[in-house]
Amino acid sequence: MEPEKRKFLFSIFIPLTFVIVLWLIKLVEVIFNINFSQYGLNPGNPSGLIGILTSPLIHADFTHLIANTFPILFLGTGILYFYRTASFKVFTIVYFLPGILVWLFGRSAYHIGASGLIYGFLTFLFFSGVIRRDNRSIALALIVTFLYGGLIWGVLPVDPRISWESHLYGAATGIVCAFLFRKLDPLPKYDWEEEDEDEAK
Repeated sequence: MEPEKRKFLFSIFIPLTFVIVLWLIKLVEVIFNINFSQYGLNPGNPSGLIGILTSPLIHADFTHLIANTFPILFLGTGILYFYRTASFKVFTIVYFLPGILVWLFGRSAYHIGASGLIYGFLTFLFFSGVIRRDNRSIALALIVTFLYGGLIWGVLPVDPRISWESHLYGAATGIVCAFLFRKLDPLPKYDWEEEDEDEAK
């Protein structure tokens, strides 16, 4: 198998597996008439601490889940493909830190859904691209933002049914990760770039 193809398949495997888990959880809810919302993140409530781990896995309905499925696939694959060394650190921090912040500072409600991850992935890719001058990750982030234009407004408290806190803290976490891991996964240099540098000398 060609290296680039193998790299792509590896990059898509983890986001795809995560999405499959999300769909299986939703199907279990529907088939067995169970409501997992009680395992969402409930700020300030000790019993709601479990939501830091479980809330990204739970979705209100299939519309909510579908809206999160494709951005997770695109952005997660992009991070693993372009930033292999940083990717697992980014995934871990973006998964847990926004939930901790929401539990500490969020309004009293059950916060569910993986959209906080999406905002973290999106801002990590975009700001990594800006810091590193990596047009590939900037382009991917902008494409997802264009296809899901509502993402821009998701960090504002415009709809009480939406956990804008998860979006906001997810986005902030992605920016922090982009700065922290800016020196990992340096951009590859191509032959023509090295030739230009040699000529400049």
